[in-house]
Amino acid sequence: MDDTRTAAAPTAAPAAGPLAGFTVGVTAARRADELIALLRRRGATVVHAPALRIVPLADDSELLDATKELIGCAPDTVVATTAIGFRGWIEAADGWGIGEELLARLRATELLARGPKVKGAVRAAGLVETWSPQSESLAEVLDRMLAGGVAGRRIALQLHGEPLPGFVEALRAGGAEVVVVPVYRWMAPEDLAPMDRLLDAVAGGGLDAVSFTSAPAAASLLSRAEQRGMREAVLAGLRGEVLAACVGPVTALPLQAHGVDTVQPERFRLGPLVQLLCQELPGRARVLPVAGHRVEIRGHAVLVDAELRPVPPAGMALLRALARRPGWVVGRPELLRALPGAGRDEHAVETAMARLRGALGAPNLIQTVVKRGYRLALDAGECVPEG
Repeated sequence: MDDTRTAAAPTAAPAAGPLAGFTVGVTAARRADELIALLRRRGATVVHAPALRIVPLADDSELLDATKELIGCAPDTVVATTAIGFRGWIEAADGWGIGEELLARLRATELLARGPKVKGAVRAAGLVETWSPQSESLAEVLDRMLAGGVAGRRIALQLHGEPLPGFVEALRAGGAEVVVVPVYRWMAPEDLAPMDRLLDAVAGGGLDAVSFTSAPAAASLLSRAEQRGMREAVLAGLRGEVLAACVGPVTALPLQAHGVDTVQPERFRLGPLVQLLCQELPGRARVLPVAGHRVEIRGHAVLVDAELRPVPPAGMALLRALARRPGWVVGRPELLRALPGAGRDEHAVETAMARLRGALGAPNLIQTVVKRGYRLALDAGECVPEG
């Protein structure tokens, strides 16, 4: 038998995705697989660390008592705040054998649904909402209720994992009786190691962005950082090079309360959140014309003429040091200080530089200046002032 094999024709490298070369932390527990798939499809490296876990309260006496209280004494208004929470409430009531009684009570009351997703859950239960805002904003729901007057009204508020003190206090201040319906509770994850690794990466600059899909997840992450004595280091990372991307303004509140700037999509969904990252992260990358090439410096990789070139951490540290003063000579002592854990041997700079040049695939991007150091070979006329 002829065992001769024909060599495959070389193929062009696939175009790098918008998130190629970037590392994104994911704190979600629910729908994490969907978010991770969306990010990876666009080229991102993902670090998954659930910041909380959802504990259903199907056997919880607090939920059972609240449900029986509403069946026995009808509310004037019921506010459904989340789709998963509303479905969980109906399912729990079915499990206790009082599902039909609860649905009958809900059909006879004013039912407010916070946004389209919740409205879908309401209708899937065979109910029709009285009103729902397009904004998915609880603030808009509250404004409508207060504008119509709540004095003397009995209002049931379906919670999902966390209390809503501002909402409840505003209703009670307006004269309403408020019954809270806690369908789920948020708790810290059983395995804290992934979250600890994520915190270390935020503090150490090992991430380009962290995504948050719920306020409790953001609060949990900061709480764990506090427990480990590294809250300030984590906040410094989130205030600096690590982008905090939140699915909506409510999710962003725990971070903003600590002075962290956040970005949010206009539509509070996972898809728009990923698209926002696809815009924000490349926009933060440094792009330089070097030795006739377009060089884009990303989190853990470099695009050289749109071809993705992964670079080791030591090489990225050197490249960033050179890019801070493109075209200018950077001495070996300064480059040595930029290397993580390099000690005092300047030979480490030469070794890391050789690996960096190999990783970039174009050795002429970085020039050696004898007895002085190294410089990026910035194209003529492109040199920027030092400092």
